Amino acid sequence: MLSQDLEPAGLEPGPEADLEAGLERHRAELTGYCYRMLGSGFEAEDAVQEAFVRAWRTYDPARGPLRPWLFHLATNVCLDMLRGPQRRARAMDLGPAAIPGAALGEPLPESRWVQPVPDARVLDPADLAVTRETVRLAFVAALQHLPPRQRAVLILRDVLKWTAAETAALLATTVTSVNSTLQRARTRLPAVTPLDQEVDEALLARYVTAFERYDVDTLVSLLHEDATSSMPPFTWWLRGREAVRAVLLASGAPCAGSRLVPTRANGCPAFGQYDANGEAFALVVLEVSGGVITGETTFLDPGLFPLFGLPMSFEAALRTEG
Repeated sequence: MLSQDLEPAGLEPGPEADLEAGLERHRAELTGYCYRMLGSGFEAEDAVQEAFVRAWRTYDPARGPLRPWLFHLATNVCLDMLRGPQRRARAMDLGPAAIPGAALGEPLPESRWVQPVPDARVLDPADLAVTRETVRLAFVAALQHLPPRQRAVLILRDVLKWTAAETAALLATTVTSVNSTLQRARTRLPAVTPLDQEVDEALLARYVTAFERYDVDTLVSLLHEDATSSMPPFTWWLRGREAVRAVLLASGAPCAGSRLVPTRANGCPAFGQYDANGEAFALVVLEVSGGVITGETTFLDPGLFPLFGLPMSFEAALRTEG
């Protein structure tokens, strides 16, 4: 919640609650925008909160509606945060697939990775079918290939459906410049394979049962023949179900006794993974296309659990039996 000690410019005493309610109405859309820009749920929430604070201090209703002013402020915050040379990525963007048996290597810092985000933080249920594809991990990673201003233009025009004139006003530029920037961004944006809009619950149930029982044959049978598997913060990743099978069989069942708790991330089914002691271990995000799993990203960062509303641990008596 914003501090009630801050009074927005241009407002008579008393409408603070109305302004705060107005800010909250735009939170999910704005967080989704900042997430696509930044590739991190935590950074997106920081950017939105900073935009809210600036809006609280500067918004004047006489100048126009709140929404474009918020996006103007959020864009400036994101552009400031993106001044560094590094971009966030997925493991598949950083090098070739590993050979089964190869060492994991050294972990990279959190700042190098496109991070997951809860659906509830960035997706409006009314626009779910339209916007789900635009928060997929692969799409957000593809956006990171674009320079920040190209990224902003493409998200505003192609994802949020702003007009060229609205985008030009927000970025303090011309319609001609916006159209030119959009064309360059579309050309540079890598292609992303679309995923299933709806995922068969029976597929997920089979995945959970096989995972918790460490049933390698069933797990592999649920994968596409060219499925990928990665484990940030390591750049190590696999392509192909036979490579996944080989690693699972040779690993000595390190995840035996784990339990999965369902959640949603990036428009996809996801699970909080707890180890055999009931402690938070990893967040697993599945990509499904054509009724089979095409990608599995295991974020080895229990620090993500609070963002998803997942407990850090739970007693063994509360676990479901496989």
